[in-house]
Amino acid sequence: MSELKLRRLGVLMEPEPGNPHEVEGVLNPAAIRGPDGELYLFPRLVARGNYSRIGIARVRFNEVGDPVGVERLGVALEPEADYERRLDGGGGCEDPRVTYVEPIQRYIMSYTAFSSQGPRIALALSEDLLHWKRLGLAVFASCDGIEFGNVDNKDASLFPAVIPDPSGQPELALLHRPLFPGTRPEETACCPSTREVDINRESIWISYCRMTLDQNTLHTGEFTFHHRLASPVSP
Repeated sequence: MSELKLRRLGVLMEPEPGNPHEVEGVLNPAAIRGPDGELYLFPRLVARGNYSRIGIARVRFNEVGDPVGVERLGVALEPEADYERRLDGGGGCEDPRVTYVEPIQRYIMSYTAFSSQGPRIALALSEDLLHWKRLGLAVFASCDGIEFGNVDNKDASLFPAVIPDPSGQPELALLHRPLFPGTRPEETACCPSTREVDINRESIWISYCRMTLDQNTLHTGEFTFHHRLASPVSP
């Protein structure tokens, strides 16, 4: 096996001077190849007041194949749905992950929708990466006495292929990080170092969902069969 080496190339994208959509930063991008073979980024664009949109940018390369910058192509999603907007006029479409889901031959974006209810996982669908259709919030069933459906949740990422669920049925699988009450960083930071770690709740989970594609619209059911994948081992 050949030895792998890391070479830092520098900053690829930074806030554009005079662009009100980016005055508080560009960060946390998804990256994926498009149907045209080009590499695209979907950065979180942060405007004043922590108002976040998801942008679209095509990566530019030099003659030796190194990325050297981006070409901005516009906005993929901005807060429009109720689950993306806050009562104070703010809102957020944040931290996207984009996956080409092979069985349906579509791109699905999982992103954090930030409303007055807090962060939730939302989904959107695209054929070409340039035009996106909202699918709504991901819906989670309760499991083993743990309520997943109405808690803060983020950092979701979908698998590109269907995966057998615990019953053997091929389904859409999602990694996510539910923030159950009492486990948010600002809540645990003041706790003594000897506090007990609840491994069931402060973890990365995998959940499964049935999906069907009808007239270019993806229909998803509840995410179920929740399984804890990674848990903290230290207080």
